[in-house]
Amino acid sequence: MMNFEKRTGPDFGTAAPVYPTHGVPDWYRDAKLGFFVHWGLYSVPAWAVQHGDGVNIPTEDAYAWHQYAEWYGNTVRIAGSPTWERHQRLFGPGTSYEDLADRWDASAFDADSFVGELVDAGARYIVPTTKHHEGFCLWGTETTGFNAVARGPRRDLIAEFQAATRRAGAKFGVYYSGALDWHVSDFPPIESDTDLFRYRRNDEHFARYSAAQLDELIERFSPDLLWNDIEWPDGGKAGDDYAVAALLRRYFDAVPDGVVNDRWGVPYHGFLTREYTDIPEIIPEPWESTRGLGHSFGFNQDEDSRHSLSGAALIRLLVDVVAKNGNLLINVGPAADGSIPALQRSAMRELGGWLRTNGDAIYGTRPWIRMGEPTGSPRRYTRSAAGVHMHVLDPTTGTAELPAEFDESALSWVDGSAVESTSDASGVRTATIPSALRAEAVAVLTASGV
Repeated sequence: MMNFEKRTGPDFGTAAPVYPTHGVPDWYRDAKLGFFVHWGLYSVPAWAVQHGDGVNIPTEDAYAWHQYAEWYGNTVRIAGSPTWERHQRLFGPGTSYEDLADRWDASAFDADSFVGELVDAGARYIVPTTKHHEGFCLWGTETTGFNAVARGPRRDLIAEFQAATRRAGAKFGVYYSGALDWHVSDFPPIESDTDLFRYRRNDEHFARYSAAQLDELIERFSPDLLWNDIEWPDGGKAGDDYAVAALLRRYFDAVPDGVVNDRWGVPYHGFLTREYTDIPEIIPEPWESTRGLGHSFGFNQDEDSRHSLSGAALIRLLVDVVAKNGNLLINVGPAADGSIPALQRSAMRELGGWLRTNGDAIYGTRPWIRMGEPTGSPRRYTRSAAGVHMHVLDPTTGTAELPAEFDESALSWVDGSAVESTSDASGVRTATIPSALRAEAVAVLTASGV
């Protein structure tokens, strides 16, 4: 996956626009866990080729056999692709992707119940897709009739999400596809990473269209977070009032404690994003890991437990990311009707249960002097005002080595059990994990005063 902060768009030289100087606010760094919600027309077919489980897709076929169900609108246009073949069988040659808008029934969606599941799972911020690359807007925009109020659900889904999130006490963000909009473009399908930037509109007209939509989202919903994707049209990167710099200034004027990501294709960014990427060490800058519970963000009805994170794996992922100075933006992909599939809900609820006991070692923490150890039992570290928290990633081993820095500290397990330890001939102390914690996904020990 590419790192978007390295893409900074046209060089305007001395005429370069002036960008805001906002950093990343503490609320975002303290939150640690957010939930993405990828929901759109792609949720009607809800399908992509299964990945993982030994499946090997050649690089040249990566887009024709795309793992993301939310890319259905592109993959279905690649003649002969598995998605194209399936679409012909199920919907017929006369049904276009955009025709699916009139088949989208979101009648099972209850915003308060849905958001409640995410908050119970530990979410401190929630980021639904307002418009993905397909161009279908989930709010009552005045810029196009291709939206969820005029077609399909006949509801302003983003307004419902925003109101429910505010009522639940979480921060509200919006995802917006800035430079890809297949509905208002006339390009061939994307079949490579190069095409990803070749087949997109960079003209002023489209830049104005994108700016008008983002201005609507800011004015109507005052989002705490702007999560832009796949850059911004180059025609909107200069000093104009519809360009990125002016948009961001208006945003921060409206939401002074807001935050943005790095996917704008300009020199300014907020936090870094890493998508389906394993990060080996602490990143000094604030960053965010994002992925779906399975191999897709949008719901893929063919995925099962072989392709999706278990609750234990999700917990360990969160711990790993936080120990490396990141936030985890984990995605839930609802079915078309607005329900959360059982496989996803199960993992979410296990995460929420673990956080209710261990949240003090996650929320509001910062990285320690190192994220873990090169040898011994796998473990990660976070620090808070209470001390340094050691997260044992495999409690079933029954023991965990203690770092030398813990020697003079008061130690405690999260359940209050006494810490029993022994030292070997080289002076390495090993703590015995209480039997009650050995069934946990991660067992937490805190060293105060480190």
